[in-house]
Amino acid sequence: MSNSKTIKSALISVFHKDGLEPIVKKLNDLGVTIYSTGGTEKFIKDLGINVVPVEDVTSYPSILGGRVKTLHPKVFGGILNRQDHDGDIAEMEEYQIPQLDLVIVDLYPFEKTVASGAPEQDIIEKIDIGGISLIRAAAKNFKDTVIVSSMEQYNDLLTIISNSNGATSISERKKFASKAFNISSHYDTAIFNYFNEDEIVYKASETTSKVLRYGENPHQKGYFFGDLDAMFDKLHGKELSYNNLLDVDAAVNLMNEFKNGDPTFAVLKHNNACGFAQRKTIKEAYVDALAGDPVSAFGGVLIANTIIDKETASEIHKLFCEVVIAPAYDADALKVLKGKKNRVILIQKEVALPTETVRTALNGLLIQDKDNKTDVIEDVTYATDNKPSESELEDLLFASKICKHTKSNTIVLTKNKQLFASGTGQTSRVDALRHAIEKATSFGFDLNGSVMASDAFFPFPDCVEIADKAGIKSVIQPGGSIKDQLSIDYCNEHNVSMIFTGTRHFKH
Repeated sequence: MSNSKTIKSALISVFHKDGLEPIVKKLNDLGVTIYSTGGTEKFIKDLGINVVPVEDVTSYPSILGGRVKTLHPKVFGGILNRQDHDGDIAEMEEYQIPQLDLVIVDLYPFEKTVASGAPEQDIIEKIDIGGISLIRAAAKNFKDTVIVSSMEQYNDLLTIISNSNGATSISERKKFASKAFNISSHYDTAIFNYFNEDEIVYKASETTSKVLRYGENPHQKGYFFGDLDAMFDKLHGKELSYNNLLDVDAAVNLMNEFKNGDPTFAVLKHNNACGFAQRKTIKEAYVDALAGDPVSAFGGVLIANTIIDKETASEIHKLFCEVVIAPAYDADALKVLKGKKNRVILIQKEVALPTETVRTALNGLLIQDKDNKTDVIEDVTYATDNKPSESELEDLLFASKICKHTKSNTIVLTKNKQLFASGTGQTSRVDALRHAIEKATSFGFDLNGSVMASDAFFPFPDCVEIADKAGIKSVIQPGGSIKDQLSIDYCNEHNVSMIFTGTRHFKH
């Protein structure tokens, strides 16, 4: 038989009726017999178009409060029959089953109902049974049947039937079938994740996607799966790249530690903070953050925890940066920042972030809880005889937050709520410290009276000794080494204060 099929009959039963009217009218113009149920049947009748109630086909009413309407052999037989199969043709005639060439069905809004906080019974009633069955049946039989499973597909269908006098090709039907199985699998994943409480199973489905220019490098393909529009309002600039998105993710997670604090500014490069400061004004915070490493800041991602004003924007405009993120901008600030056509300007919105991290590893996935533990004063124990001053304690906790979001092994050096330097992603903690000291001194910072944070414990006293000789006088670290006492003894002997948090913050 020909791959082209002309639609002569259609079953339409949808929850969302927006955009349906033009399709119904077009099908009527083409002489298509329309079958329907419930609210959709009434909708079609109100358009003045003839519609055959499904009950007239099945000789069975809608029962159980509408839970059972289309689950009947005369409906599914009309969808699943093989039009080139002699046995199917004979049975269709024997049981007087009408052919159904087109099925337009969508699903109850299960995810929206869950997100609304509705009671469980309301959620259960939004688990579609008939709709999901009709979608799968029509998609399975794509050789003979067209399935339209979402209102987002209405325009595609309308264009096809308008241009071809109601006919569809096998490739068009298969494409609709693919979309249908995407919708049905996503729906079932959402239902499973709602019910699952103790099975260790990973099921995820994201239907919103974006093709990126390329991946980490130009020879790699790249995609983003998720709703960026829910996360940001993009006000200006080019499309975000794969690497931009990694830096933006790192920036957002870092700044979340400070979102309710004094004006704070961060500059990130390759997922690590190269500049960070907290001040009385956002301009001061930006200037001092940039001073932390004005070289690495070139081409970086900038983020603020408060509104960016014109003064701050004027300072930012002097720097070539890829992305600027803030909860809001003054109108005059936007005019300045938009002076660079490719600079991406984002307004960050309040959106719940994932509670787990997922990454590929070997032939599978590694999944873990997100590190949502922030070191606070209540967690610390004073390991040394000499205790940090109040200002040192504030700097230590400030440094610890930055350290948590820096690649391991890392050492972070701060003073007066300004990042002096960090040693990032080193194979040795000693190397990380030496790198941080060298970097801080190269930009003219005086380390005397500064503090040091480490993402993990010190197995030997070499780090506290090197830090002490550089002028660092207070240390925050998890503790937990069997040789902690060696570091404690050195600190006691050299008047260095040290506190333990009891929490390691590896970040690989």
